[in-house]
Amino acid sequence: MRQELTLRGNHALLTRANPLSKFAAVVFITLALALSIDWVSASVALALVLALLPLAGLRPGLLWLRGWPLITAAALGGWSTTILAPDSGRILLDARIWSISDGSLELGVGFMVRGLAIALPAVLLMSCTDPTDLADALAQNAKLPHRFVLGTLAAMRLVGLMAEEWHTIGMARRARGVGSHGNPLQRLRATLGQSFGLLVQAVRRASRLAVTMEARGFGDAPRTWARKSTFSALDVWVVLGGLLIAGSAVAASLAAGTWNMVFLARQ
Repeated sequence: MRQELTLRGNHALLTRANPLSKFAAVVFITLALALSIDWVSASVALALVLALLPLAGLRPGLLWLRGWPLITAAALGGWSTTILAPDSGRILLDARIWSISDGSLELGVGFMVRGLAIALPAVLLMSCTDPTDLADALAQNAKLPHRFVLGTLAAMRLVGLMAEEWHTIGMARRARGVGSHGNPLQRLRATLGQSFGLLVQAVRRASRLAVTMEARGFGDAPRTWARKSTFSALDVWVVLGGLLIAGSAVAASLAAGTWNMVFLARQ
């Protein structure tokens, strides 16, 4: 509900585009970045995506609040790749159990930047898209089944409750003596168990809400729409923008000679 009120007060350009056009733009960017693991294409795509923040009405601080788990995961993934990748080129650091070379560092930086470049467009999409508008577009334009659409809408509406659910599950587990003591490995296992419990609870709640909405007539056909989901000239520019970002990233990588196809990376 808080996200919906924020979006209603947000009059940025991208909030007025059809959700499906924004989704198509994100898919184009993701496909381009999934083909290569070099740092040039990822850096170009990341810089262009960050330049779009004002068009979505987002500030860097708000982007961090909404995407910090993905940003942290990308940083950890880049570090793991750096120390675990095979050495190639000059050795920069040798800690006996692991080492960092020119090749492994370049691979790790490319992995981290690529992870950010893939994750941030999705965060940008969800930050400037109203859940009801997305459900209308999926049902009216994409012609998806009502149960899937209602399940998606219910899940997005319930995202705001996940923090509260996490706190509740944690209190219940600590009341049983789980996760409140032990060594770091035991605490990590307890956190993973709590995360799985949160996932199960979210799926159950969304499924129950979707079935309830369908039972009350939300899924009957034919039906009318309070808001018509349409496409405009803005959506054409949004899709072209996604293609431009993807094409610019690939072109910059090819021009720099750093293009490294995923399935040829070991060669």
